[in-house]
Amino acid sequence: MAMWQGAMDNRGFQQGSFSSFQNSSSDEDLMDIPTTAMDFSMRDDVPPLDREVGEDKSYNGGGIGYSNRIMDFLEEPIPGVGTYDDFNTIDWVREKSRDRDRHREITNKSKESTWALIHSVSDAFSGWLLMLLIGLLSGSLAGLIDISAHWMTDLKEGICTGGFWFNHEHCCWNSDHVTFEERDKCPEWNSWSQLIISTDEGAFAYIVNYFMYVLWALLFAFLAVSLVKVFAPYACGSGIPEIKTILSGFIIRGYLGKWTLVIKTITLVLAVSSGLSLGKEGPLVHVACCCGNILCHCFNKYRKNEAKRREVLSAAAAAGVSVAFGAPIGGVLFSLEEVSYYFPLKTLWRSFFAALVAAFTLRSINPFGNSRLVLFYVEFHTPWHLFELVPFILLGIFGGLWGALFIRTNIAWCRKRKTTQLGKYPVIEVLVVTAITAILAFPNEYTRMSTSELISELFNDCGLLDSSKLCDYENRFNTSKGGELPDRPAGVGVYSAMWQLALTLILKIVITIFTFGMKIPSGLFIPSMAVGAIAGRLLGVGMEQLAYYHQEWTIFNSWCSQGADCITPGLYAMVGAAACLGGVTRMTVSLVVIMFELTGGLEYIVPLMAAAMTSKWVADALGREGIYDAHIRLNGYPFLEAKEEFAHKTLAMDVMKPRRNDPLLTVLTQDSMTVEDVETIISETTYSGFPVVVSRESQRLVGFVLRRDLIISIENARKKQDGVVSTSIIYFTEHSPPLPPYTPPTLKLRNILDLSPFTVTDLTPMEIVVDIFRKLGLRQCLVTHNGRLLGIITKKDVLKHIAQMANQDPDSILFN
Repeated sequence: MAMWQGAMDNRGFQQGSFSSFQNSSSDEDLMDIPTTAMDFSMRDDVPPLDREVGEDKSYNGGGIGYSNRIMDFLEEPIPGVGTYDDFNTIDWVREKSRDRDRHREITNKSKESTWALIHSVSDAFSGWLLMLLIGLLSGSLAGLIDISAHWMTDLKEGICTGGFWFNHEHCCWNSDHVTFEERDKCPEWNSWSQLIISTDEGAFAYIVNYFMYVLWALLFAFLAVSLVKVFAPYACGSGIPEIKTILSGFIIRGYLGKWTLVIKTITLVLAVSSGLSLGKEGPLVHVACCCGNILCHCFNKYRKNEAKRREVLSAAAAAGVSVAFGAPIGGVLFSLEEVSYYFPLKTLWRSFFAALVAAFTLRSINPFGNSRLVLFYVEFHTPWHLFELVPFILLGIFGGLWGALFIRTNIAWCRKRKTTQLGKYPVIEVLVVTAITAILAFPNEYTRMSTSELISELFNDCGLLDSSKLCDYENRFNTSKGGELPDRPAGVGVYSAMWQLALTLILKIVITIFTFGMKIPSGLFIPSMAVGAIAGRLLGVGMEQLAYYHQEWTIFNSWCSQGADCITPGLYAMVGAAACLGGVTRMTVSLVVIMFELTGGLEYIVPLMAAAMTSKWVADALGREGIYDAHIRLNGYPFLEAKEEFAHKTLAMDVMKPRRNDPLLTVLTQDSMTVEDVETIISETTYSGFPVVVSRESQRLVGFVLRRDLIISIENARKKQDGVVSTSIIYFTEHSPPLPPYTPPTLKLRNILDLSPFTVTDLTPMEIVVDIFRKLGLRQCLVTHNGRLLGIITKKDVLKHIAQMANQDPDSILFN
């Protein structure tokens, strides 16, 4: 959001060399969009007679060339003009206008020759080709991350002597000396105590395994945070708050660059393998968007237009969720509901295609080795009963409470990290949290296993062949009811598992608060689902035992016959996972679709919907923001939330700058300022753009010009146009008047002038102004009174005003 008259010091806008603009990006994100201008001032269909064909060929304005066309942004392009500085917002209206003109020109030329027709067809097809490439690359990287993370997670506990590249499961698959009951034990897999002291029994062997577990966890975490700190600071976190901000039009150079992609891919594997309470699903959205941004540079259509590029990034986000969960439809809905700011119908189709290709690619790689795309496949044999909606809603309430608690505590901790000395020592923080997590996790088998494995076990419906403690029921081999498990009083193993799961729940709740937001890749989907799945399984087992021991109760005897398998604890775990994830992210539709795609539990949509909706209502009652919106506000990003209504009765004059006692608005005149005058204004102010008026006396608005475009254009003219000096007059008019002899050449800058800036009157209600900013993606809006320029409202002003009206700190909005 270019804060045109903001008080913030935009260092990138300070007067300097043109090369500084060209080299302002560490990645390929800086675009070389040619100059453009909207010129609606032509009153005649025929150009004036006094304009010669050879006149005004250099960069000097004159209505863009000398034709009667409204716009021609391909003539005499000046590199850098029309691009944006770091931490500023794109002009959606200008970008869409450019794309329409580009498309119009290609369509017109396609009628002239076969080659132009082929170019037109390839241009139309390029979007689908780009989606195909994004899907292939995202799916391949996700498969690589899944396989690597699984192997490195098992490396903390031992190694396969039959081939060190095998994880524990694959190692024992290839063994000829393994039984079904002990399928995770085979002679080829050796724990670290077996390798070091040749035994796996006794206290000393336990200590050796404990030490190696903690050592590997610390090593993985240290490598992850070091790589992020040294090579790609933007590779930390989940990336979704920044992706949302970027899709709203904000520029963060390097955030989606090649170095960020490489480092995030590597460190994501290390972070997940370290055993920290985090997931890889959120960061996979960031990885997919990096793929989309990098591949955009292969197509001029997307490389040179920031608005078109954001359509691609919306589709890439869908592909990221598709490969993260094996949920292509859920990915499209997630992009639509949660991250995208501008989502036209064409983007919906392309998102669907990208998610499809990504899911197909991941399925071809088969990283889970189960020939299934879904992460937690379940098969529940018992239908749910209407009465069970009560515990499902209770899980929804728990999810909402957990979501609100997590957001408040995590934001408080992240704010402490930003405002104290803690933020200066990211490596120490990561190592301390990793050490605490590993030391507390190893003694408990449910915290020692990876979070994905834990969720999979919690979702599982016990069968006859399950050897988990969660399935240690008495009478489990009484098969009088066929293949199901009737009469399931809990055994010793179930009670033991309940205590361990209760301790796991406490650890996950506490440690996730301190883990999310550290300087390593960290997703929140899986830890949130784990908290909910544990709570759900505990409640499910409690309901199951209640139904078994008190079958005569009215609430049970009408639908649960004696000895029947009525309650499915795994279903409660699935509903709890959805409730907690919904409480944290505030997703609804996409969450339910992701969950049933994730598990294959299509007939359990109603319980999932009830829990998701309840968790959202409860969490919204305690705090309106989801975790991603809260982190956007914490970081001061200029994100204008489209879901919130502005209900205050303020006017544009209450928000515009300057205020009554402020200095007058800094403006440029259309035909009376020299190069030196303009350069002085640029050097003495930090504004990102200037209104152009007819004269200071009349204050009649002509247009708006960007500071960046002024700097680049003046410097370019000094280099390429002979005779331009400090006393040269700058004209923003269509024609310059005749000049006396020996007068320095004029500099005509009409072609960088926006001749149709958005304006409102000073009495326009702010709810209308806010709506205009949201729906058109404006960066600034000029305020007039009876045709005279009064002031300016920027997006930053709007956000500050909204924060002030909500009794929040308006100075928390840091960027333009």
